[in-house]
Amino acid sequence: MRYCINCCIHLLPNDLHRQCFRCRGPDHNNQRCPVCRGENKIPLYTDSKQMKWLAVLEVRTDHCESWNGLFCLRKGKLCSLMFGLIIMTLVMVSYMLTGAKHGLLLLPSPFHYGAFASNPSLMDNESFSDMKDHYQPSKMNISYVKDYPSIKLIIDTITSKIEFITRQRPDLEELRKQEPHMFSVIPNKFLPNSKNPCWYEEYQGNTTTDPYATNSYALYSRRFRIIFDYLRKVFWNHLYHYKDKHYRLRCLPHFYIIGQPKCGTTDLYDRLRLHPDVRFSAIKEPHWWTRKRFGIIRLRDGFHDRYPVEDYLDLFDLAAHQIQSVLQSDAGQERAKRNNIIIGEASASTMWDNNAWIFFYDNSTEGEPPFLIQDFIHAFQPNAKLIIMLRDPVERLYSDYLYFASANKSAEDFHEKVAESLQLFEGCVLDYSLRACVYNNTLNNAMPVRLQVGLYVVYLLDWLTVFNKDQILVLRLEDHASNMRYTMHMVFQFLDLGPLSEKQEALITKSPASNTRRPEDRSLGPMLPTTKAILRDFYRPFNTKLAQVLFDDAFLWKRT
Repeated sequence: MRYCINCCIHLLPNDLHRQCFRCRGPDHNNQRCPVCRGENKIPLYTDSKQMKWLAVLEVRTDHCESWNGLFCLRKGKLCSLMFGLIIMTLVMVSYMLTGAKHGLLLLPSPFHYGAFASNPSLMDNESFSDMKDHYQPSKMNISYVKDYPSIKLIIDTITSKIEFITRQRPDLEELRKQEPHMFSVIPNKFLPNSKNPCWYEEYQGNTTTDPYATNSYALYSRRFRIIFDYLRKVFWNHLYHYKDKHYRLRCLPHFYIIGQPKCGTTDLYDRLRLHPDVRFSAIKEPHWWTRKRFGIIRLRDGFHDRYPVEDYLDLFDLAAHQIQSVLQSDAGQERAKRNNIIIGEASASTMWDNNAWIFFYDNSTEGEPPFLIQDFIHAFQPNAKLIIMLRDPVERLYSDYLYFASANKSAEDFHEKVAESLQLFEGCVLDYSLRACVYNNTLNNAMPVRLQVGLYVVYLLDWLTVFNKDQILVLRLEDHASNMRYTMHMVFQFLDLGPLSEKQEALITKSPASNTRRPEDRSLGPMLPTTKAILRDFYRPFNTKLAQVLFDDAFLWKRT
């Protein structure tokens, strides 16, 4: 059968369809039209035969010429349709926003991600099947292979510009000119009967004077005020009185845990402070050498008043009180037992963060800093001991991203940030030396992820220009995690600490790991295989040089 699209009744082979007033055109006459005369019923014919009255189809004559384009749908149905379309639109927008937040949208990206089986060095001799099994969440990204060659070209350009050039060490007089106040406070000799570098300093205040009233750490940080409240209460009990003068014992750290961030320094700190002969600063990470002495609390917040060296020394007063008790003790046995107390400091920025130099030091050579942190530490403490904890730089960067990123964290987002950072780093090395780029404040703040922190060998070589190799202990987090007892023994031996009882050693080595990855970050899974391969290519020449310097192929991180 045929149908009339205007009136929705069967179109008959005879001329009965003339009864449809819509099909009559401009010659339609309301007086002759049965519908217009009020006859609401139009018989339905099938095969030229009129149906019985029970089968009569009632067609209501709603005059809706204004709805011709929508096939004579009623206004109510149209409103329902429009409402449904609006609801569908809102649902789709909600899906898109939610998908973008969780990294679920299958939208094109400037850089594609995924595995690329054509690369023989995909995972440093790790087979593609092994990697695919390990990275199940990344299967949906295998179509993004084609952008890897363009990123690889960036890495090749960076690699071609790598030169490890020994820096020129500044002389002591130049350092004195830069930091005259620091040199006026810290002496060049320390107490001979103390293993830790300490000295007595005359105290000019009286009993009503608050010795910590102007300490910047107490002023700018509420959580440190409790510590300083306690120090105020016991301060006068620990002054040394000699010839009507008051002296306080001042101390610097005997050793520094200088790096790197997200490499297990917190865990090492927590275990070391359980040793009976080890004390630490009142704050785990003062960041004084790298930031606070320049007035940096957060670089993005600009500069504050510079923290004087006295504020830094105040952080060691708790340990200094215990050392002073040993030095003034009349009991020889107690002196022998506690005379070897040493102080440590564990700012993980000390090894690498020299971003502030450009704002304070002039006469830079081709964008390289004329003075580094280690120059000043060595000037005061040429015998200081340094501990460095390192980790596969590829995994360190991902852990760093998960820890510091605030929103929209995902493996895909990490990949894009890596690609952007590589482009920025390439632009720098095309015009400047490797050292100038590593210590470039503008570049380091512009990169979405901190690629430069994983260039361990660049920093280590600069520290070796002022400190002897036997003053630096370099550990791997992977070894520490697999055999903690062995690495802790290495640290104890390096610091020349006394033997421990079995109970003390068990307490130190069997404690739970500190500062592990947060559950919400673990749920994001590993980085994409392509990202991992890109970062392995980028860090490979630096790891190779590091293994050569340390005479240890474990620092190649071929299998971690």
